Amino acid sequence: MLIQPIDYFLLIWFILAAGSTTYVAIDQFRNNPEPTVMRWGFILITLYMGPFGLLLYVLADKEPKPGTHEQFIKPLWKQGIGSTIHCIAGDATGIIAAAVITATLGLPMKIDLIVEYLAGFSFGLFIFQSLFMQSMMGGTYWTNVRKSFLPEFISMNCMMAAMAPVMSLLMMGRDMRAMEPTQLIFWGVMSLGVSAGFVMAYPANVWMVKRGLKHGLMTERKPGSKFASEAPVEMKIEHQGSHKGGAEHHEMGGGETTRPQLLAVAGVSLLLLIAGIVAPANFVNMSLSAKDVGGLVMPRGMIMDRDTPADAMRDMSFVNPKLVTETYGIDQRGDRPLEPRIDNGVKVFDLTASVIRWHILPNVAVDAYAYNEQIPGPRLHFKQGDHVRINVHNHLPEATTIHWHGLIVPNQMDGPGDITQKPIAPGQSYTYEFTVKQFGTYFYHPHFLPDRQQALGLYGAIIIDPANPQDEIKADHEYVIQLQEWLMREGLTYPAMFMEGGLANYFTINGKAYPSTDTIHMKVGETLKVRFIGTNNNFVHPMHIHGGPFTVVARDGESIPESARFEADTVNVGPGQRYDVIWPARKPGKWLIHCHIPHHTANNNVEEQGGGGLMLIIDVE
Repeated sequence: MLIQPIDYFLLIWFILAAGSTTYVAIDQFRNNPEPTVMRWGFILITLYMGPFGLLLYVLADKEPKPGTHEQFIKPLWKQGIGSTIHCIAGDATGIIAAAVITATLGLPMKIDLIVEYLAGFSFGLFIFQSLFMQSMMGGTYWTNVRKSFLPEFISMNCMMAAMAPVMSLLMMGRDMRAMEPTQLIFWGVMSLGVSAGFVMAYPANVWMVKRGLKHGLMTERKPGSKFASEAPVEMKIEHQGSHKGGAEHHEMGGGETTRPQLLAVAGVSLLLLIAGIVAPANFVNMSLSAKDVGGLVMPRGMIMDRDTPADAMRDMSFVNPKLVTETYGIDQRGDRPLEPRIDNGVKVFDLTASVIRWHILPNVAVDAYAYNEQIPGPRLHFKQGDHVRINVHNHLPEATTIHWHGLIVPNQMDGPGDITQKPIAPGQSYTYEFTVKQFGTYFYHPHFLPDRQQALGLYGAIIIDPANPQDEIKADHEYVIQLQEWLMREGLTYPAMFMEGGLANYFTINGKAYPSTDTIHMKVGETLKVRFIGTNNNFVHPMHIHGGPFTVVARDGESIPESARFEADTVNVGPGQRYDVIWPARKPGKWLIHCHIPHHTANNNVEEQGGGGLMLIIDVE
C-alpha cells in the first residue's frame, strides 16, 4: 500500500530495476560471450541493485563491439567487479530467501541475521561457486568446495559486514514495514543492503583476483556458437589455462599469496562481520521480530533504543490507513445523541468501535478510532435512577474496554482491562449494565491502552439529568466542549502523547479544529451553560471565555452549592476533569472560547482566520 513518499520512490525504483534486469538478461544471452553462470550473476545483481547493476554491466562487461570482450574485461578493476558480482549474486540470493522465511516464521532479528549469513554463505559456496562453476573449474565437486571455501568466506564476511547493519537499523527503525516481505520498503532495504555489501566486498575481491584466489570476468566462445566465429581483438591476456567450453579465466598475477596473508585477511573479514552484526544491537532491540513489530510506523522523534519493548512501539505506532472503513467530511459532526431502545424498562445502547477517517479541517483528516463512526462518540443521555445496558462491539485491530469516568458502578462494570474484566478482543462484544446513581457531566473512554485509544478518538460525553428537576442548574443555551489533541504528520496519524516524538500538532473541540468548530448563537441577556470535559490525554488546558467572567457551578459532575460558586474567566481543565460554567451574554459581538496556551489555538503552528485548534465563537446579537 502506497502511504508514504518512500513508497512512490520505491515503486519507480523497482520499475527501473525490472527494466534494467530485462535489458541485461537479453543482452547477456544475445550479445555477450560470457559463461552462463556469470550471465546469471549480472542478471541477479541488476535485479537486486537496479540501475546500478546495469551500470556495472555496461562499464565492466558489455563488450563495445564483437570480438573485443577479452580485451575489454582485462583491467583489474573490472575483474574485481566480476568476482564481486559472482559472490554477491549467490550470497544475496541465499540471504534474501532466508530473510523472507525468517520474517514469516517470526524469528527475532538477532537470529534472523545468523540464519541469513548461513543461508547466504551456503548458497554461495555450495551452489553458485562449487556447482555452477564446476564445468569451468574442473575437478570434483568437493574439491571445488574445498578450494572455494576460504575465498568465499572472506567475500561473504565483507558483504554481510555491510549488509547486516543496513538491514538491522532500517528494518528496526521508524518505518518497520521494512520487516514485512509484503511491503515495497522491505525489498528497498534489501536492495540497499546488497549495494552496501557490494561496496564492502569489492576491495577484498580485487585483492583475491590479483592473487589468483578467485576468478574475475571470463569469456566463453564455445565451438559452434555465434561467439566462436568472432575473432578476439588484440588478445594479449595471460590466462590460467583452458577450461571446458572454451572459457578464458583471467589471472592478474601479483606474486605468491602466503598462508599468513590469507589468514590475516580472513580474520579481518571475520572481525568486520562480527562488528556489522553486533554493533546495531547498541541502537535497536534485536530481540524483536516481524511478528512483534512488523508493519508499524513510528512517529518521528520517538526514542527507540535497544531496550524499547514491542508493546511501547505498538502503543505509539500509526493508524494503518488500510484499516479505515469509512471516510467522513468536514460537515459530519460527532457527539450526536444516541437514542436507546427500551427492553423491559432497561435503556439499551449499542456502541461500536471502528477505524475511520475523520476531517478535523476541510483539508486535514485524521485516521482515527471512533465509537459509532463519529468523533466524539455519541452522547449518552441518562436520567438519575435509570437502569442502562451498553453493548460494546469491537471492530478495532486491538482489544479494548470502556470505563464510565466518575460514575458509581459495580466493580465488574468499571472497565479496567485485565483488572476487572478481560479486554474485549477484536470481533468480540461485551455488555455493561448498571443503575445510574448520579447526575451531571461525565464521559466514557477506554481503560485498556487508553493512551493510544483515547488519543485516537475513543471518548464521548455522558449527560445525566437529575431525578429532581429542581437540582438542575439551568441556562438558556447549553454547549458541551470535549477537548482533544492529535498528532498527524506526513499523512499518517499517531496517538498524541506527552513524550518524545508524540507531541500534538492539532487540537480539536468536539472533533473539529477552528475555523471548522461550531458557532454558538445567542442574544444579549441570555445565558450559556458550557460543560467543559477533559477528554484529552496530555495537557491541562486553561479554557477562557471572552466578554466577561462566568460562574463555576459544577466540578467533576458534582454541583457546587450556591454559596460556594465563584466567578472566573478561566478554568484549568485537566485530563479527566469536568467544569460546568454559566456565562451571561453581556454585549453583542463575537466572543471567543479558547485555550489560553497559544500553541493550542493554531493548526500545525499556523493560524487560520484568526486562530485555530481549541477555539470557537459565541456570536451574540
